[in-house]
Amino acid sequence: MTVDAPETKIVDTRKVACDGDEGALGHPRVYLTMDDNDQIDCPYCDRRFILQGGKGDTTSS
Repeated sequence: MTVDAPETKIVDTRKVACDGDEGALGHPRVYLTMDDNDQIDCPYCDRRFILQGGKGDTTSS
């Protein structure tokens, strides 16, 4: 059995909010602040938020 990797979102602010994006089937809205590596994982849905141009952003090489 293979497990899909959690979704990753590139964002432009170190503080983000996540509610699972599934309406009533999502999760409570949580507000998260990125760590020193410019990324944070949602404790509910495991979605990873990465700061655009930050240490964890491999798309802006």
